Amino acid sequence: MRDTVTIERLGHKGDGVAPGPVFAPRCLPGETVSGVRDGERLTDIRIVTPSPDRVQPPCPHYRACGGCQLQHASDGFVADWKQQVVRNALAAQGLDAVLRPIVTSPPLSRRRATFAVRRTKKGALVGFHGRASDVIAEIPDCRLLLPEVLAGRDVAQTLALAGASRKSALAVTVTASDNGLDVAVTGGKPLDGPLRATLGGIAATHGLARLTWEGETVALAAPPGQYFGAARVVPPPGAFLQATREGEAALLGAVQEIVGDAARVVDLFAGCGTFSLPLAAQAAVHAVEGEADMLEALDHGWRNAEALKRVTTEPRDLFRRPLMPDELARFDAAVLDPPRAGAAAQVAELAQARIARIAYVSCNPVSFARDVRHLVDAGYALDWVQVVDQFRWSAHVELVGKLRRIG
Repeated sequence: MRDTVTIERLGHKGDGVAPGPVFAPRCLPGETVSGVRDGERLTDIRIVTPSPDRVQPPCPHYRACGGCQLQHASDGFVADWKQQVVRNALAAQGLDAVLRPIVTSPPLSRRRATFAVRRTKKGALVGFHGRASDVIAEIPDCRLLLPEVLAGRDVAQTLALAGASRKSALAVTVTASDNGLDVAVTGGKPLDGPLRATLGGIAATHGLARLTWEGETVALAAPPGQYFGAARVVPPPGAFLQATREGEAALLGAVQEIVGDAARVVDLFAGCGTFSLPLAAQAAVHAVEGEADMLEALDHGWRNAEALKRVTTEPRDLFRRPLMPDELARFDAAVLDPPRAGAAAQVAELAQARIARIAYVSCNPVSFARDVRHLVDAGYALDWVQVVDQFRWSAHVELVGKLRRIG
């Protein structure tokens, strides 16, 4: 028996939500749809009355692949929805701010992807998992990835034939670097002499910059670098990297504007130096990060760059040991770029430190709004928010907020 419902809004994962609630993937507000109820979910969905914002998905793999959620919606609708997600998160904390126009990364711009690869009787299947599924959808014409990253499918297939078990899928992360592809593999067979030799041959045949197997580098033809400002950094295998160059540039531009002419900057959750190193063109920077190997890469990049001011590093778990007000007192501005959980412990100390400017970079509007509420209560103003959509066609939202001390 089929049910007919009207979609009222989108949920935080991009699903249509009808009264009940009933969740209907790939549906838009205002649409009348029919489907088969499975608990709170609607399956076998048919669109009865389409939204004027519904478009033909540009990717031929959209229905099978779980990599994107919103290709059925117009670009304008997605941009407005993501802005509204941020407004709603702020409003839930009693906050308001100017939202600047969203910056969206173009198609064919994602510089990193993790392919799921499974051996089969006839070879290997490479692609992305379908939505909430173990089924792997092949994606030879993906509209999201840089062409060189998409070409990494061939590498992933060869690696699976060499070192994958028939019982589980490999995860092959392919990153574009200035020296070629940087490939990291997890879920494979244990390394032994013959496998190591085979993997080295695969890396040479495909011209890989680096090949890492379960965290161990098995081939390094040329260090795979990324440029952060004037500094060239070689991130550790699998280290965090902004999804697109365009998205990174938008986030960095907003951070630089907020920091302004500050002479001394602290970069909290600094990673490999996405913000620290460009800011060092005009300010002394203290970079704090929990992963020591990422800080080593940052430091090496700084030492080999020219015309940068001093950058110091400190390995520290900011969730358990946030910088205290007396440690923060010497800085004119702070950059904060925590994981999705936010930075409640560090924000509590920032609130007492009275730093003049804070650039808060976030990948979660909810934890961002929670932390900003604390800072506003402590005497800060949230001047504006820049939303950045570098995960095009997904429900993911990133942003930068400008906080200014007024009390």
